[in-house]
Amino acid sequence: MTETPEVRRVQSDSPWEEQFGFARAVGAGDSVHVAGTMPFVGTVLYGEGDPYEQAKVAFTNALAALGEFGLDAGSVVRVRIYLTHTRDVDEVGRAHKEFFDAARPATTMVVVSGFVDPRVLVEVELEAFRASRGA
Repeated sequence: MTETPEVRRVQSDSPWEEQFGFARAVGAGDSVHVAGTMPFVGTVLYGEGDPYEQAKVAFTNALAALGEFGLDAGSVVRVRIYLTHTRDVDEVGRAHKEFFDAARPATTMVVVSGFVDPRVLVEVELEAFRASRGA
């Protein structure tokens, strides 16, 4: 994988990263972008049928990727949340508030037709800002 002083890529234990050729998170300058993150640890789905638990695991996984850059929820400036059912908005929103209430990032919640695994109810993306200090 090509790295430059301005760009750093971080992998996780997601099998799709290797299969599809992407990084869990990419730091470029003052920004860190975390790819769509589902409620899996390796190949194990957590919170099957429970949107709140799935959201908590997805946020935990996404924030772990940010941690590789020395960042946390307070550095998050944008969250994108994808759901498969409008009925899950309140439960996923509750999980979001637990992680980001103090930070208050710009957040979008969108209902989609589905994910690569039909058991998944929620997927999240994060964007974070860090002070200029290299990648």
